[in-house]
Amino acid sequence: MAARRITIFDTTLRDGEQSPGIALQPNEKAEIAEQLERLGADVIEAGFAISSPGDFEGIRAVARAVTGPTVAALARTRKEDVDAAAEAVADARRSRLHVFIATSALHMEKKLKLEPEEVVEQTRWAVSYASALADEVEFSAEDATRSDPEFLARVVREAIRAGATTINLPDTVGYSLPDEYAAFLVDMRRRCPELERVILSVHCHDDLGLAVANSLASVAAGAGQIECTVNGIGERAGNAALEEVVMALRTRAGVYRAETGVNPAEIGRTSALVSRHTGYAVQRCKAIVGANAFAHEAGIHQHGVLEDERTYQIMDPRELGLTMTLPLGKHSGRHAFARACAEAGMKLEAEELAQAFKRFKELADQRKAVTLYDVFERVEVR
Repeated sequence: MAARRITIFDTTLRDGEQSPGIALQPNEKAEIAEQLERLGADVIEAGFAISSPGDFEGIRAVARAVTGPTVAALARTRKEDVDAAAEAVADARRSRLHVFIATSALHMEKKLKLEPEEVVEQTRWAVSYASALADEVEFSAEDATRSDPEFLARVVREAIRAGATTINLPDTVGYSLPDEYAAFLVDMRRRCPELERVILSVHCHDDLGLAVANSLASVAAGAGQIECTVNGIGERAGNAALEEVVMALRTRAGVYRAETGVNPAEIGRTSALVSRHTGYAVQRCKAIVGANAFAHEAGIHQHGVLEDERTYQIMDPRELGLTMTLPLGKHSGRHAFARACAEAGMKLEAEELAQAFKRFKELADQRKAVTLYDVFERVEVR
């Protein structure tokens, strides 16, 4: 069976930027967008146009900077929102308006102060209005996973009738579990057969640490688009990390039978650029792009990867524009230590190496970091 093509919708510049303390300038958004284009993102959500003049200009800068990806802008179901979003993406080669409204009883009552019928009507009007202003319209039912399924299906049906080409059913507050989310999507496809005519999208948050797991579970449930961010940045605990989603689909292709258009060789550069412009450091033990992702300190592991990298690596870091490292520490073994000495240009006899390795181990038990200089300043080498 041929692999299905999954659309990668990158929202680093919108939901990612909503992380506390991030404020990207238009030129920074454009630079990141150009890198996302090299990465192979299909859709770049560039911002929330009505939120500020700066965000409007940032979206416009992205629309003018890229030629391959579709450029999207977020809008509530309000005329002023849709108009601003449409104007911001007007220069895009291909434009998308991303219209959203909450559908859960909690959000409708407490936040929107709207009756269900009003939500249905606003959905119908906004999607219809947006359809005349851009190449594509995506509709998102905010807090979908906590919405009444019957009512949600009705809203989705109206959005499709009004012209939505992509329907997003997000786990807005990161509440779902993988099996639960997949079942939810299957149930919605059963309740609303019209979903077969459009692209079903998912947008998962990481409040329970399950954003990537939920996103991957959605693939088997029929999702055709995954919304994610570089380095997993975003509201609260963040979004599904693009690099993790993409590499899981690639590494476990036999399971998911799905592929993306992302070029793995650009993942490392993209992660670094986003980290630099946002000021958000990448956690060392972060999957795929963390400093420790391909670092091996334990002696057994070091010995293994020196013989064959596949012993302890399921991905080739070079494919990602990254490198494997063998840091020296208290758990390191003789093989890695000898290699470090050789790479430093030291030619040691067996006894000299044994003496140096003993000293290294003594220091490593006392310090968090040990360098070859620390070792050899007290070891006499011929």
